[in-house]
Amino acid sequence: MPTVSRRLVLATAATAVVPRGPAFADMRALTPLQTEGPFYPTSLPVDADNDLVQVRGSPARAMGTVLHLHGRVLNASGVPVPGGTTVEIWQCDSQGLYDHPHQPGREQRDAAFQGYGAVLTGTDGRYSFRTLKPVAYPGRTPHIHLKVQTPETRRLTTQFYLAGDPRNEGDFVWRQAIRGNPRNQAMIEMRLEPANSLESGAYTTWMDIVMPSSPPRA
Repeated sequence: MPTVSRRLVLATAATAVVPRGPAFADMRALTPLQTEGPFYPTSLPVDADNDLVQVRGSPARAMGTVLHLHGRVLNASGVPVPGGTTVEIWQCDSQGLYDHPHQPGREQRDAAFQGYGAVLTGTDGRYSFRTLKPVAYPGRTPHIHLKVQTPETRRLTTQFYLAGDPRNEGDFVWRQAIRGNPRNQAMIEMRLEPANSLESGAYTTWMDIVMPSSPPRA
């Protein structure tokens, strides 16, 4: 069961600098479902809070560029989903390595990068993560995996990408997500802005997650 992060204050501090992009403007466009992929953790790390860059008890900081990922979980009418929704993210480290038994070269991954984090939303539907700007690895454009579960057992699994990355067009999962519905592109692409007011060299982005009104069919 995920715990509320000791660093949740980051979400409050960032509200003055997060961008309000297309995902904020068009609340009725649903976030598209995407594959979970093969690297969802087989066991969760001891430190599974929403700061993936600093593992509790370790002085080391993860290699890579810090990204502050913020947003809200909304319903199809643009109304925040009641508090208690779980938002999970997982991604590779700055070398393109996941913390997963099937990851070749796993022993070389950055042990200072948590790789997975989870948080419970508040009554306003907000979530917040301090993670890394995603990087590419063979066969995939840069991306972050997300899984959302509401108290009413609605679930959504998706992925977020870097807006404008030239590798997106060649990524099969990205293409599948926007096929037949160009509006989906704005719901899965992160537009980054400098977040030097939070920490030097970091970026920030705001991504609302719009849930379907009922659970997807099995």
